[in-house]
Amino acid sequence: MSAFDNRITRLFNIDCPIVQAGMVWTSGWKLASAVSNAGALGLIGSGSMYPEVLKHHIVKCKTATSKPFGVNIPLLYPDIEKHIQTVIDEGIEIIFTSAGNPKTWTSVLKQHGITVVHVVSSSMFAKKAEDAGCDAVVAEGFEAGGHNGREETTTMVLIPAVKEAVKIPVLAAGGIATGKQMLAAMILGADGVQVGSRFVCSNEASNHIKFKEAIVHSKEGDTMLCIKKVVPVRLLKNDFYETITKAEANGASKEELQNILGHGRAKKGMLEGDLTEGELEIGEVSTLIKDIKPAAEIVNEIWNDFNAAVKDPFCQDKE
Repeated sequence: MSAFDNRITRLFNIDCPIVQAGMVWTSGWKLASAVSNAGALGLIGSGSMYPEVLKHHIVKCKTATSKPFGVNIPLLYPDIEKHIQTVIDEGIEIIFTSAGNPKTWTSVLKQHGITVVHVVSSSMFAKKAEDAGCDAVVAEGFEAGGHNGREETTTMVLIPAVKEAVKIPVLAAGGIATGKQMLAAMILGADGVQVGSRFVCSNEASNHIKFKEAIVHSKEGDTMLCIKKVVPVRLLKNDFYETITKAEANGASKEELQNILGHGRAKKGMLEGDLTEGELEIGEVSTLIKDIKPAAEIVNEIWNDFNAAVKDPFCQDKE
């Protein structure tokens, strides 16, 4: 892969401006190291890890790659102080934060020489992240899987709005799984992309094979944003989805929805493969995912498709 030079590749010291999202029950050391070895930036998703498990994944990732990788830390994580101390102690140089106020920990991380990127769903939050000292933002649109912004702004609208609001680099996320989509995001002003759902269907992703196969066989309209009274989350439709949306439609309170959600629902679905009662977090772009393959092949596929689209910006079929 020939190196691409822009603000994102220089910020992370990577070859192409592609970041693999740090997703719960999916993004362990195997996926992160494979993506980094392919020239992109791999992230360990710490949101589903105990502190000692996170340390284990960091140590294993250091062994598996000599290239840059990072850790995603949801700021609402119950033992956030332990995760912060772990990444500092282990010398992690890149941290992506999400689901919380970036002011809380950005200055602490920056004091240790860490590059900090925050995930946002609006231009207002992007400006707050910049003011807090973040080095870049991930502008994540409504199409994204997992936890989503309440604004429900689509990626195509969000990217130019965020680009206008901040001077720091912007990564586009939400509905991106191909090089053509990557080019579209960069034409709108993004400096690179963060890709989540496509890497869920990689060999190295730690989620259950049944979940991967369900994604491959999904169709348009098979995902929906729900649980808005608790925290908006995009799910693949199943029995659990039907139960929670029916309760919402009947006016269930936040507490009642939390009781239905219970504990370990995402683990049950994504890690253990319960396709009936598990929480199956995935993006709208799942309808375009047709196979399961090595992470390196996914990186190369997106990058080659991007470069081909740059040469043919109208992406016209040639007969």
